[in-house]
Amino acid sequence: MKTRITELFGIEHPIVQGGMQWVGKGELVAAVANAGALGFITALTQPTPEDLSKEIARTRGMTDKPFGVNLTILPTLKPVPYQEYVDAIADSGVKIVETAGRSPEPYMPTFKAAGIKVIHKCTSVRHSVKAEAVGCDAVSVDGFECAGHPGEDDIPCLILLPCAANKLSIPFIGSGGFGDARGLVAALALGADGINMGSRFMCTQEAPVHNNVKQAMVDADELNTQLMNRTLRNTSRVFKNEVAGQVVAVEREKGTDLKIEDLAPFLSGQRGKVVFEDGDVDHGVWSAGMVVGLINDIPTCAELVSRIVSEAETIIAERLAGFAA
Repeated sequence: MKTRITELFGIEHPIVQGGMQWVGKGELVAAVANAGALGFITALTQPTPEDLSKEIARTRGMTDKPFGVNLTILPTLKPVPYQEYVDAIADSGVKIVETAGRSPEPYMPTFKAAGIKVIHKCTSVRHSVKAEAVGCDAVSVDGFECAGHPGEDDIPCLILLPCAANKLSIPFIGSGGFGDARGLVAALALGADGINMGSRFMCTQEAPVHNNVKQAMVDADELNTQLMNRTLRNTSRVFKNEVAGQVVAVEREKGTDLKIEDLAPFLSGQRGKVVFEDGDVDHGVWSAGMVVGLINDIPTCAELVSRIVSEAETIIAERLAGFAA
C-alpha cells in the first residue's frame, strides 16, 4: 500500500504513531517501526536535551527502521529550551521530525540544514496551508475526534480531510478517530495519504502504560471522553474520569471569570504521569480520543499494523470493488 507518505518517509505502511507525552518512548517507537509504520519519540517526555539524545540512541539499538522525534512547542509556566532540543535532534542524525503547537518556522533552518523532513500537526486547513508555506514536507490534519488538543473549530475528519485535500500540495495524514482498517480506507478515500493513531497505539503490549489504563480504554465506548478547558479556548479531549469532571465543574462555576490558576491543581502533567505509571486512572487527567469506542483488545504493534493493512486491502479489493461492479 504505497502512498506519498510511505514514499516520503521510507516506511512500509501509511500508518503513523504520533507524539504522546509520557508514552512516546523507545520501546513503543521501535515496535511501531519494526512493524513497518512510523513512530515518534516524544522529545519533552525526556527531562533534558541530553536525555533525549540518549533515548534516540536507545531506540536505534532496538530497530534499524525509520523513526522520528515529536517536538511540541507550547507556552509553558516553566521555560523550555526548545532550541536545545532542536539541536539535540539535529545532532542525533534523526531525519524525521513531527512538530506540534506553535509554528515550527523559527526552527526550520536548523531542521533543513540537517536534512530533516518535517511533518506539522494542524487542527485547521488554514494552519495546514501555513505549514506548507513555511517549508514543512507534510502535515497531520487533526479533526475534532482526536485526543489532546483538537483546536477550537470543532470540525470532524469527514469534512476536514477533504477540505485539506482541496488546498494542500504536500502529503498529509488524517488524525482523530482512526484505529482500524475502515478508518485507513476512509482516510485514503477522503484525500489523505495515511493515518495517525495515538490512542490505538496506547493500547498495545509495547506501550509503556500501566495495564489498568489500557483496560479502561478497552472497556470504554465512544462516549467516554471529555472536553475540558473550553472556557479558556485551549480545549483538550481527555478520558472521562473523576478529575476531568472536576475540571468541567470548575469551568461551569467560574464561567467568564475563570483563570488558568483555578484549574492548575487538576491539570498537573505529573498527575497524568502517575496515571500511566501506577495505573490509578482517576489520579489525573490523561488524553484519549473518541476512537476508544473502537478499541477492543491489546495486541502487539506488529499484530495491530498487520491486521489494519490486511483488512484494508480486503475492504478495497472486495467491498469497494463490489460497489463499482
